[in-house]
Amino acid sequence: MSRKIELPTPAEMKKFHNQSQRHTFWSRISMPQRLTLGFLTVISFGALLLMLPFSYNGSASHSFMDALFTATSAASVTGLTVVDTTTHWTVFGQIVIMILIEIGALGFMSFSVLLFTATRRQMDLRSKMMVQEVYSLESLYDTRVVFGYVIKLSVIIQIVGALLLSPFFITEFGIKRGAFYAVFHAISAFGNAGFTILPHGSNAYINQPWILFILAGLVVAGSLGFLVWRDLLVYRHTRRLTLHSKLALVMTGSLILGGWLLFELTEKNLAIASDVSPLNRVANTLFMSISYRTAGFTQFSFSQMAPATILLTIMLMYVGGTPGSTAGGIKTTTLGVLLLKTTAALRGKTNVTFAHRRLTQENITRSLLLVFVSLVFLGILSFLLMLTQGTDSKFGLEYIIFEVVSAFATAGLTLGLTPHLNIFGQIVIMLTMFIGRVGIYTVMFSVLNVHSDHAPYKYPEESVIIG
Repeated sequence: MSRKIELPTPAEMKKFHNQSQRHTFWSRISMPQRLTLGFLTVISFGALLLMLPFSYNGSASHSFMDALFTATSAASVTGLTVVDTTTHWTVFGQIVIMILIEIGALGFMSFSVLLFTATRRQMDLRSKMMVQEVYSLESLYDTRVVFGYVIKLSVIIQIVGALLLSPFFITEFGIKRGAFYAVFHAISAFGNAGFTILPHGSNAYINQPWILFILAGLVVAGSLGFLVWRDLLVYRHTRRLTLHSKLALVMTGSLILGGWLLFELTEKNLAIASDVSPLNRVANTLFMSISYRTAGFTQFSFSQMAPATILLTIMLMYVGGTPGSTAGGIKTTTLGVLLLKTTAALRGKTNVTFAHRRLTQENITRSLLLVFVSLVFLGILSFLLMLTQGTDSKFGLEYIIFEVVSAFATAGLTLGLTPHLNIFGQIVIMLTMFIGRVGIYTVMFSVLNVHSDHAPYKYPEESVIIG
């Protein structure tokens, strides 16, 4: 008995062809490209929400570029603003900014992985590779485990921070406003975003060191990186730290201590606030060392600070936080690797060692490449801003370099240039903030679509004269 074969209809064939084309197109998008597109989607959606009439106060007005700039700054956890966050935005607008900070701090991939976890679905290889890219993992084996630490630890730290801040803010602003201020600033500080909605900013608490210490603790927690926190939490069971965590902790501690002592030196008279007591002066310079490097909360106006303080701030911002954290910059471990390589080279050693381990040549090469590319990138963007913004005599070279480095490091500090940026200047700074948050390597691989290429041959070696 013959069996009749049913052929698909033309409509079914067209549907199958379209699905195949979409699948082929999506499969051609690399992991860095997906990560970049994801951040762009979040920023665009946030900008549209900020354009809604109930997102800003009725007497205020702003353009779509202003909304896009604010959304980019929030999603990239930077803190640079072209409008005043406290007075311009309504509570709804401030909540949108707060959510964008949370997404930017944890990475948009965290929320997609959260969906996988909630629905008990298995993550595919592409999703795991994207989580690996976001959190700088070396292997895909413990992707879900690391994600569990990221979410749980982030929620716990931010809840504790909000609870610690609540008594101070509720006493001053009442229960509703005080609780909202506590939650907003706990998220902003942990995300190293530097956004504030306090009526007088964070400069109102220069004589309240406990508030500064709480904010500083949240900033350090966010800038250390989730992999370091995981190592610290399981240390009592494993009795060991990874080489990454050891180097990150050493460099973070050295930068905090070194920045603190140098700020004490550059602002030895603390002329910027003559009413600060000696004890509060120490607390404020310590807060400066922690916040200026990654977060951007400020207690004082930079116009009153010494030039040496501004230069020191630029250098600290350029370094930034730890890989896999909420902070930007070239990262503490990059600086650590370069310092170790320099020390080894000056001593005539071939191998670079730390904590009884030898660093790979790939580590050293990536660190050198990152520093070189970042300096070229910052130089080009600074040059572009000087061409377009440098016509105003009020904003000299230091204003532009400070602004560009702050945007790249997602630190959010400014000498006062941000509100005066023209359209082109806003685009340049938005691009800088975006690349600073997503990462230079991610953007480079997205644009260039880099693939590893192992050539079957090698050219003969020959040296050139250096120095």
